Amino acid sequence: MKLNVTGRRVVVTGGSEGLGLATARAYAEAGADVAILARRPEPLEVARVELERVSAGRVLAVRCDVSRPDEVRRAHAEIDAALGGVDILVNNAGKASTMPFTDIDDETWQSDLELKLFASIRLTRLVWPGMKARRWGRVINVLNTFAKAPGAGTAPTSVTRAAGMALTKVLSAEGAPDNILVNALLVGLIESQQFHRMHASKAPEQPYEAFREKFEQGIPMRRIGRPEEFAGTALWLGSDAAGYVTGTAINIDGGSCPVV
Repeated sequence: MKLNVTGRRVVVTGGSEGLGLATARAYAEAGADVAILARRPEPLEVARVELERVSAGRVLAVRCDVSRPDEVRRAHAEIDAALGGVDILVNNAGKASTMPFTDIDDETWQSDLELKLFASIRLTRLVWPGMKARRWGRVINVLNTFAKAPGAGTAPTSVTRAAGMALTKVLSAEGAPDNILVNALLVGLIESQQFHRMHASKAPEQPYEAFREKFEQGIPMRRIGRPEEFAGTALWLGSDAAGYVTGTAINIDGGSCPVV
């Protein structure tokens, strides 16, 4: 099955590296016009050049801190002017933030909510009217498996991501009559810059291979995932092949998270 998204206009937040860049590349290779959003200009420019090498459509790189409402509005206006609308939104911006509950102050809670929840709310709210007018749209919220199976010490991420899953269900019910499909992807361990940063912060003295293998032992497939495996599922959800799928949360974790 060829997942053709030719001519679709796609926005990927956190699109300059890792899962976001892999997703943007998958859509670009499949014929979509792609806009990527990220805060840091240097990785954003590198990603733009990489995407233009493989894309048959238009590529737009927009510097944006999605935790800031004014920057989200500006970025949306720029994308709307350049591409003429948004058909597929991948809300991917975020970072792992876990610590004991009593160590989390109000500022940390607010920062996590702004980046992972309110950013998705604001950008989805901006693209929603156009999707509704065209009676076609896809919103993909990238969460993690803590949304289903939180454990001790996993706040604030697990709480914020659970809110993102609730948002997905609400939007899927409201969007269904207008063919706006809203789903979530729940990520486990993926070989990405974020995983490398976790190694650097938690066990810099340990060889990377040993650090990775320790985690792999707890995964039924005995390996961590690859970014392109995530991106393939994100591409499928944005294509017409998934035209009857909405309101669902799909685990991409090698079988390690209980399905609840």
